[in-house]
Amino acid sequence: MIFCDFDGTITKIDNIIRIMRHFDPPGWEIIKDDILNQRISIRDGVGTLFSLLDTSQQDEIVRFAVEKVEIRSGFPEFVAFCEKRNIELLVISGGIDFFVYPILSRFNIPPKNIYCNVGSFSGEKVNIVWPYPCDEHCSNDCGLCKPSIIRSFQNLPDKKTVKKVVIGDSITDVAAAKQADLVIARELLLEKCKQYALPYREFHSFYDVIAIFQQLYKRGDLFDGHP
Repeated sequence: MIFCDFDGTITKIDNIIRIMRHFDPPGWEIIKDDILNQRISIRDGVGTLFSLLDTSQQDEIVRFAVEKVEIRSGFPEFVAFCEKRNIELLVISGGIDFFVYPILSRFNIPPKNIYCNVGSFSGEKVNIVWPYPCDEHCSNDCGLCKPSIIRSFQNLPDKKTVKKVVIGDSITDVAAAKQADLVIARELLLEKCKQYALPYREFHSFYDVIAIFQQLYKRGDLFDGHP
């Protein structure tokens, strides 16, 4: 099973940061830095970021998030590769439903395989709802807890022997990477894989990801540690 991040991985740029940079609410950069430096939890940070935005801007926010997104090269081909190989591809995103689902609707990924947070525009400020909280094994206050989602699959009787691959790029993927048999990483996640001695491969595009899988399948040794 592949557990793939969305923001900064499937998309070229983190969409939450892109939204904040465009609408530029006062104080957002300080909160962003606090998240990245792990001074506050992801849940607290992301929730606070969106609470800076007025719900009167809903249409403009949604339109900007969906229309201006850039998809990392090779992703459509990667989705097709997974289908051909009968590999289960799940997207686990700390992003928000109002942009995650519309963007991924362009690709053949079942909605049931997409996990993300929920944005509410019912009040004066945007509120984030967290349907996938941390389980009893995680105290990081993740918001959307990627390792908890991964554990929920490995505990199913028919998933005991399934190998788990995590694809990602940022601090939000580190805990998930520690649950994986193989990590395909870029940017900050790549450095964390080296720091924690996790089994990893580096990628820049999804063409790289396809090539990594083709090479490892050819060798018959999919999870052999470091390159």
